[in-house]
Amino acid sequence: MHKKKFKPETLMMSYGYKPELSEGAVKCPIFQTSTFAFKTAEEGKAFFEVAYGIREKNPEEEMGLIYSRLNNPDLEILENRLTLWDEAEECAVFESGMSAITTVLLEFLRPGDLLVYSKPLYGGSDHFIKHILPEFGIHTIGIHADHTKAEIIEKIETSEANDRLKLIFVETPANPTNAIIDITMCHKIAEHFSTEDNTPLLAVDNTYMGPLWSHPLKLGADLVLYSATKYIGGHSDVIAGACLGSKALMARIKGLRTFLGNMAGPWTGWLLMRSLETLKPRMEKQAENARMVADFLRDHPKVESVFYLGHLRPGSQQYKVYQNQYSSAGAMISFDIKGGEKEAFTFLNKLQLFHLAVSLGSTESLAQHPYTMTHADVSSEEKNALGLTEKLARLSIGVEDGDDLIWDITQALEQV
Repeated sequence: MHKKKFKPETLMMSYGYKPELSEGAVKCPIFQTSTFAFKTAEEGKAFFEVAYGIREKNPEEEMGLIYSRLNNPDLEILENRLTLWDEAEECAVFESGMSAITTVLLEFLRPGDLLVYSKPLYGGSDHFIKHILPEFGIHTIGIHADHTKAEIIEKIETSEANDRLKLIFVETPANPTNAIIDITMCHKIAEHFSTEDNTPLLAVDNTYMGPLWSHPLKLGADLVLYSATKYIGGHSDVIAGACLGSKALMARIKGLRTFLGNMAGPWTGWLLMRSLETLKPRMEKQAENARMVADFLRDHPKVESVFYLGHLRPGSQQYKVYQNQYSSAGAMISFDIKGGEKEAFTFLNKLQLFHLAVSLGSTESLAQHPYTMTHADVSSEEKNALGLTEKLARLSIGVEDGDDLIWDITQALEQV
């Protein structure tokens, strides 16, 4: 009999864990320890040689446990399981999504280098790129979903750092407008500027789609990033981040993570392993609810526009990219309410089932006002230019009954 290749949702229950090593416990225990005892001094020496890159690991050698800043069973098993969805070679888990993003940016950018990034971005990423990276002498160019390949290449070629493109960083679909950046196009742009001495990398923040609905590594990305707080964690009770890619690139990222000390701890690892077991059914239910809500909003007289991937016009450029990149329309919806901030605030304040809170991807439905909340630090001019206006509300759809969510939206809109 041929050995069956199990799907990720099946492997989330057991992959990488041996109960016999933990007194037969069906679930991986929480290894709440800072350090691990070596059997011999020679073993300790061998572990450190591999950990610090003094030598390569032998083919049959297993990396031993040293110290929880370097490795921990909860972290290692979690990282092994996360590679399955994206079919990545390696994964690194961090204590937050921002620590994953900033570690990647700091590892692959040096003074004088050029970063190309998509707009709009999550507010924290936007702030780090615009206000922190310039202090290190790093040049930046912003692009958006309407830019063509030729226009982006021209922007880079006319930059003062046109020969120092090191990284393209895109968040797609964009937060909060759901605008789609073409990952395959960005990969071709990186190839266009690749030389014998310089190979630009492409990193994709895939938080909006989670590891279920899109797989950027298969589309040409070198790295994929997640705020694991969102769909991967999915219960609004843990903060975490993740980065996945090739062994070579992840070795660099894990190396910097060791010295920044922003690795995830055992409690975080355990909570995320728990959440991975229900990732697929949660996300499927959220997507089903989102379709119902988006269709309802589209026909409501007090709603001006709905930004939802399931409503993209067939034949449009965004629709073509959507078909290539995504297997679902996701569970994130933004919409313009007729009016402005006053009307948007009235709607948000009157919701009863939706929680008025930032974040996304949780079992409970959330609503927020990006203009004054998550993207408060972005200039008004830029927000308005990108369609992120005062009348925009963002909804993260949870696993509640879809009809109940529509009832809540209905009664809130009636009071506007």
